[in-house]
Amino acid sequence: MLDEVADWLRRRSWTAADRPLPDLLAAKQAGGTTVSVVLPALDEEATVGGIVAAIRRELMEAVPLVDELVVVDSGSTDRTAQAAADAGATVVHRDSVLPELPAVPGKGEVLWRSLLVTSGDLVCFIDADLREFDPAFVSGIIGPLLTDPDVAFVKAMYDRPLETDTGSIPAGGGRVTELVARPLLNLYWPLLAGFVQPLGGEYAARRSLLERLPFPTGYGVELGLLVDALELAGLDALAQVDVGVRHHRHQDALALGRMAASIQLTALDRLARSNRIKATDDLATPTLTQFTRTASGFTPTTVDLPTTERPPIATLTGPDV
Repeated sequence: MLDEVADWLRRRSWTAADRPLPDLLAAKQAGGTTVSVVLPALDEEATVGGIVAAIRRELMEAVPLVDELVVVDSGSTDRTAQAAADAGATVVHRDSVLPELPAVPGKGEVLWRSLLVTSGDLVCFIDADLREFDPAFVSGIIGPLLTDPDVAFVKAMYDRPLETDTGSIPAGGGRVTELVARPLLNLYWPLLAGFVQPLGGEYAARRSLLERLPFPTGYGVELGLLVDALELAGLDALAQVDVGVRHHRHQDALALGRMAASIQLTALDRLARSNRIKATDDLATPTLTQFTRTASGFTPTTVDLPTTERPPIATLTGPDV
């Protein structure tokens, strides 16, 4: 197993600089391939416009690498939608996509619905909270898909500093990755142990693969897609590209706890599906209790954890699909 992962790392890990833009444009033109970039967004007014403007300027106007740039707003209460539109994105509200199916909260829900309002052969997802955004986050991860027909799913890898009020910790970000996702993958899906950022929100894939994958609606979507892509396409169809440094807004410990629980539920669901553990009805409506200190002491708050999963787009039927 270790030899197989080491071989994969050697053959399927690159840097963005390995494929210069002229090479990507030539491959795109030769293949007649179209590219959609999707930003899922919720209250990201401060950053979404800058990301959209950079992609539009560098990858649509300077060079015709990206054909479609869509921001899917999942219910922002700030000016996220206006900022994205002003910067040149097509903005779609989550609830306007497949309106006959009521939406549920969660990032995975937005990503799943985005497949119904985009048309590119390649779909690239970029988180909307990135700062100091580099368009290589896009060009880097679509590069292998444009130049290698055997590659179907590409994750970005990067340094992820933890930026605090007192300074920056160079490798302090990605706490849920290191404490939850990486142990799960190494224990149960060791072929995926070579992924540097398995939970990163920047990845690209062929539409033909994405439409055959189920989407967990919550924060487990990244782990779920990675595990399911391995199952459906095989390790050799997966790859990763080093795009440098990722600067973004960090969440507090309570939010990270909810994220970690959602990811664990997604992993348990996939283990149960493959009969590696026994499913239990006790997880039908799981909850997470967390504590904050108040004037009266430690006060518990209990939240429901998302368990909804959307089916592969390819299985949907009807006149509006």
